[in-house]
Amino acid sequence: MSQSTLQPQVDVRRSAERDATKISWLDSKHSFSFGQKYDPANTHHGLLLVNNDDVVRPGAGFETHPHRDMEIVTWVLQGSLVHQDSTGHSGIIYPGLAQRMSAGRGIMHSEKNDSWRLEGAAHQDPVRFIQMWVVPDENRITPGYEQLEIDNDLLGGGLVPVASGMDVHEGAAAIRIKNKYAALHAARLQAGQSVELPEAPFLHLFVARGSVTLEGAGALAEGDAVRFTATGGQRVTATEPAEVLVWEMHATIAG
Repeated sequence: MSQSTLQPQVDVRRSAERDATKISWLDSKHSFSFGQKYDPANTHHGLLLVNNDDVVRPGAGFETHPHRDMEIVTWVLQGSLVHQDSTGHSGIIYPGLAQRMSAGRGIMHSEKNDSWRLEGAAHQDPVRFIQMWVVPDENRITPGYEQLEIDNDLLGGGLVPVASGMDVHEGAAAIRIKNKYAALHAARLQAGQSVELPEAPFLHLFVARGSVTLEGAGALAEGDAVRFTATGGQRVTATEPAEVLVWEMHATIAG
């Protein structure tokens, strides 16, 4: 998709503007329409349909449920999350571990706070994670799962490819997703460190932790997001220790 057909836009979405689902075991904030929180004007940006900021209390989690035709990337910020699915894959996801599940033609899975199976007060902590969904290149692919430790790669403070289907990241991205027009990057920044955003028709910046300043837009706090259209290259600078997630997208969902 050519940027020349799009109007440049930088759309800041504040944390407090997000819809939320809050029940006894879950505190979830939604950047886009999700579940019963539906807004036809806020269904996606580029190829990204879901950017949920979830906190799950100890001893709880999402019981087994289905997904279809979706690339689901989970990024844990605090605690650890147990994944189990109907293809026989299982794993414990923790900060610095990249994880992707391809729902394909259909998959069942569960996600629970790791402390649900552990004893002792030291393990009775909530788990906080960002779950992101992008559409795949094609439907009804074979379901799949991948995870890989990239914690050491984040120590340098630059943008690190977390998940990508783009050829340019072949051999560099931690995990592969089934969309050749999308890539997720992450950066852990100390105060004063900065990164430059990529150039793409569509970008989504999410401040997962801490606070930063965005060149041309000002201060961003934890939970704030920015949707870029036909622009990029701005610098993001941490004003305190921070963690940011950046989706680079070279296509959008039709309609």
